[in-house]
This record gives sequence, C-alpha cells and structure tokens, in this order.
Amino acid sequence: MRWRSFVAVGDSFTEGMDDAYPDGSYRGWADLVATRLAAEAGPDFGYANLAIRGRLFPNVVAEQVPSALAMKPDLISFAAGGNDVLRRNFDPDSFVPRFDAVVGRLRGGGSDVVLFRFADVMARLPGQRLVAPRVTLLNRVVGEVAERHGAILVDLYADEAYLNPMLWSTDRLHLSAAGHRRVAAQVLDALGVGCDEDWLMVPPHPAPTPWLAARAADLRWAGQHLAPWIRRRLTGRSSGDFVTAKRPVLGPVEAD
Repeated sequence: MRWRSFVAVGDSFTEGMDDAYPDGSYRGWADLVATRLAAEAGPDFGYANLAIRGRLFPNVVAEQVPSALAMKPDLISFAAGGNDVLRRNFDPDSFVPRFDAVVGRLRGGGSDVVLFRFADVMARLPGQRLVAPRVTLLNRVVGEVAERHGAILVDLYADEAYLNPMLWSTDRLHLSAAGHRRVAAQVLDALGVGCDEDWLMVPPHPAPTPWLAARAADLRWAGQHLAPWIRRRLTGRSSGDFVTAKRPVLGPVEAD
C-alpha cells in the first residue's frame, strides 16, 4: 500500500452530494475510498476533502489546489469543470490549456493523481444540445491529459450503468448513494485496491412512467431544482457560497 495520504479536490461530485450521513452531512465516493485506503494503510493514513459544491474550475484551482499541494499527499483526486460547461460563457479554447497546466502542477508535486471522465448526465436534463458537446470535449481533454501526465483515469462515461436513473438523486444532477458507491468501487479498481462487490451493484431500472405522470414529475423537478438554479445564475450566487470544506486538513479516518 503506497498511499499514506489522500486529498480530494473539486466540487459537489467530490463533496458527496447527495449521499447523506445520518446527520445530514455528505459522505460520497471520496469518503468511501478513504475508508478503504485507511483499512489497507493502517492508523497513520491521512485524508482531506477540500471539495465544495458549486465551485467553478478557476475557483477550484485558486482555492483548493495550493492547499492540496502544500499537504504533499501521496494521492490527489481532481474533478472540476462540470459546473463550467453549464455556463453560457464557457470557453473551451482557454479551458483546455488550463486543465493541462493544473494537472501538470499536481503531478509535478510528486502525487499520484486521479482524473475522471464524467458520466452522461445530460439525458435527464434540459439544454442537451448546447451542453452535451461541451461534456464530450471535457471528457476528451481529461483522457488526453491523463495520458500525457501519467494520471490515473476513471472512465465513468464508458459505463452504461450510469444511464440508470436510480444511480442519480432526485435533482437529476448529483449521484445517489448507489451512484457514489459505484464510483468509489471504480476508483479503487483503478488504484488496484479491492472493495466490497456490493458497491458495484446497480438497482433495477424503475418501471416506465406513464406520459402524464412523467410530465408532472418534470414540472415538480423544474420547480424544486431548475428554478432555484436559474435564480442563482441570475443573481450571481452559488449553492456553495456559505459552505466550507468538510475536511480541510489531513486527518485520520475510521477504516471501513
């Protein structure tokens, strides 16, 4: 076991929304990975999670990357850019070299780095015609950068299991508990570390919803999730404005 410390960097995907602990805080795939690595490494293993929901790529790089590098961990996970592709002002020409540069910095610090090709989430969301090509670009860039810098790639996009809506929360954007468990299993597999096979189990697909019921569900979703998201965009606010990192410094984690 060569990893004695792990720092997770990113946005809501890495913070753990919507996989809640009993107290309402979020667990997520990174916490699950940390508990498994701690079981292998022993009591000296350290884990930090700097991810904050709603963070854009420039904020992640400016606020979290320097802290992660200062900790000099053996392993860093980096997942950012998903919020950026949803913005009207997303600029792919500038994003590509910035992504390459930050992964180069992380690898240059001596850490192993985990990168993600994101699962296809647009099948359940509006704006697919605009956003889907951006997600394709992001995933292509991640793959190329991972190969260039020797990073560890976790390809969620190639896994058709994520087309199952049961792996996603009711907001249709964040993973469910089952989705986070599956991501954790795939990260551990990429690291060559075993885990409980149950983490890879996918719930059965839900029965087809009648047309009228489906449209009613769409309206409820729009009112509960889409409208607040639009209001935040119009007012320049973020879901993470008053949120701080749940594990800002390296510390022990209870082994699973």
